[in-house]
Amino acid sequence: MKIKFLIAGLLGIVSVTAFAQKGELNNAQEAYDKSQSLRAAQAVALSKTSITSAKTAIDKAAANAKTATLPQTYALKAAIYADLSNQDTIATTSLPLYTAAEEAIAKAKELDTKGEYKSLIEQANLNLAQYKLTQGVNEYREKKFDLAYNSFDRYRQYLPEDTNAIYYTGLAAANLNNYPVTITHYKNLLTTKYSKNDQVYFELSNVYLNMKDTLGALASVNEGIAKFPANSDLRKRQIEIYLKTGKQQEVINQLDATIKNDPKNKQLYYYAGITYSQVAEELNKQQSKLKEAAARAKLQESKALNFGKAAEMYKKALELDPNYFEANLNMGYVLLTPAIDMYNTANQLPGNKQKEFDAAIAKSNEMFDLSKPYLVKAVELDPKSADALTNLKTYYLGKRDMTNANDIQKRIEALK
Repeated sequence: MKIKFLIAGLLGIVSVTAFAQKGELNNAQEAYDKSQSLRAAQAVALSKTSITSAKTAIDKAAANAKTATLPQTYALKAAIYADLSNQDTIATTSLPLYTAAEEAIAKAKELDTKGEYKSLIEQANLNLAQYKLTQGVNEYREKKFDLAYNSFDRYRQYLPEDTNAIYYTGLAAANLNNYPVTITHYKNLLTTKYSKNDQVYFELSNVYLNMKDTLGALASVNEGIAKFPANSDLRKRQIEIYLKTGKQQEVINQLDATIKNDPKNKQLYYYAGITYSQVAEELNKQQSKLKEAAARAKLQESKALNFGKAAEMYKKALELDPNYFEANLNMGYVLLTPAIDMYNTANQLPGNKQKEFDAAIAKSNEMFDLSKPYLVKAVELDPKSADALTNLKTYYLGKRDMTNANDIQKRIEALK
């Protein structure tokens, strides 16, 4: 009887010990849950106290042979350590926490075959992803693009469906001039519902252009326009590429056909105006390289013709919407540019041609005045537009109105 009593007593001691060991795991779980609830309630200080208590308890459970290898221990340790790594802003102390969390989550995934601790594992995963995201952002800001790429790529591996993770990884690769990798991530992103896919199409065209792949750039732009027809950056890029490849007539024909089908679309007229404007700008570049007067005069005619067609398109856009800022801005510019040409031509006349000088200045004044209503309107619509203010200042300089020109300059400087 005494022997039986002794054995029963020993069994009682063993069961109490096991309960105590399991108790540390329960303490860790309770402290962790409490920390999450307190954080949700904006009780930050109390939440930190609880997560610290959770770490103390899980460390004891992880050190005990009876509970060290339980899937709950690994899952809980991963969640607690990952949480703490995010709260620690010092790399030297946060990295060991992150590393321990990563090791624990790997074991938790391996052992939790029934999915009992799925929510803990998912929470740990989110915190590890956040850690790498924060690290990547800091590295990117410091222009350490190789490190940023590795951090963003790890972030993406934690959350492969996260669109920001895909975008940031591609962006870091682009800054490393690793264009094939960038293209892979951007094209992957375009298969998702990422809210800025119009921007991705534009950036993808940049990548192709950096690779000297004009066809690839044009293909990405055309696909982007098909999905985002109102995106002005994509439209402008399409025009730029067509002009660089000598296909300006193609884009003009395309816009003309589209306008016929949608004559009340102000943006189509605006894009047509941009096309003619850019043709004129390209002619201006060519003209500046010529020395022969006859050749320069011929290009001048073509340039004036295209600026005139651009003005017609902007005017039609403004008939549909008088408060269309971009159309007012560009209309003012295409009317202002020929006036500047006339003004510069007058000032290049020799001193013995006063009559011709006076006539040219009078003509330039008339041309300057044609641009003024649009220049003023653009500034009224967007008083903080440096482009609008600069154009208006140029008008006043052309009219030799230094008082107003100086006032506008002060407004430009105030923007900085």
